[in-house]
Amino acid sequence: MEPHLGFHSSKETMRYELTDLRVFHAICQEGNVSRGAALCHLSPSSASLRIKALEEALGTALFVRHARGVVPTAAGEIMLEHVQRCVAGLVQMEADLAPFAQGLSGRLTVLANNNVLHSFLPQDLAAFLASYPDVRIHLQERMGTDIIPAVAEGRADVGIVAVDTDHPQLSFYPYREDHFVVLLPRRHAFSQHRSLRFSDCLNHPFISLQTGTALHTYLTNQAALLGGRLDVRVQVTGFGAIAALVASGAGLAILPRSAVTPQDEEHTVIAALDEPWALRQHRVCVKRDAPRHWLREQFVAQLCPDAPAVSLARI
Repeated sequence: MEPHLGFHSSKETMRYELTDLRVFHAICQEGNVSRGAALCHLSPSSASLRIKALEEALGTALFVRHARGVVPTAAGEIMLEHVQRCVAGLVQMEADLAPFAQGLSGRLTVLANNNVLHSFLPQDLAAFLASYPDVRIHLQERMGTDIIPAVAEGRADVGIVAVDTDHPQLSFYPYREDHFVVLLPRRHAFSQHRSLRFSDCLNHPFISLQTGTALHTYLTNQAALLGGRLDVRVQVTGFGAIAALVASGAGLAILPRSAVTPQDEEHTVIAALDEPWALRQHRVCVKRDAPRHWLREQFVAQLCPDAPAVSLARI
């Protein structure tokens, strides 16, 4: 027997089966009861009975019948919006679970900052997946200050951060080193400078990632510490767009050195950022007292080959 879905109203609990929703969805798609029933491998009479029961449970008509078929009522249109989301969710659920039926060996949730997501991590991730093709990685971009509590609370298996402070519940392993640099148009007033202070940059228009991204938030906070603010002229969604706008002369930018491509270098000028915080020490973090997880251990070993084996065994 198929599981029942239900919700409480002021009169009674309405109950119906997933098949009812599939039949309703199919009939809406086809505009015809017979064709909708065929999609669900049901007879037209069986489909009609299910729709009738559904309408009685909901207390309203869902279709208007006419000579050429059926169309949803106003209530039916609202029902269709919800059912489409339900069907999409079920399809995605089946897609997510299918690899397990085919021998999926594991799944990891990994949180990383914007910098490593667009530079170092893709290559390392490709190497790991080549060794473990049946593994699935749920990778999300987060700010370092959000990643650390997520890993500590067990909401993520592995985090990659550039946060300097440690956490008593986490183990940290060195991953990659990077530096913030100043990217300048070739005809900028600072184009002959080999290094620049952040305070000098604040007097000029910036090209930046969108508000809320880790880099924008970090630079905004650094500017606030100096009693200033970023004069953001243009906000974009990626490092490539930043470099293109800088090359056009729209403004300067501060971004990780790893994000600057050889092509970007041909059309811009790179100056070192002369600040203590310009050095970016990316680290991998995992929860210390989490149950042993062989896949997490292998993933950390891939990212941090110099991590002591004894330390990984304690993950």
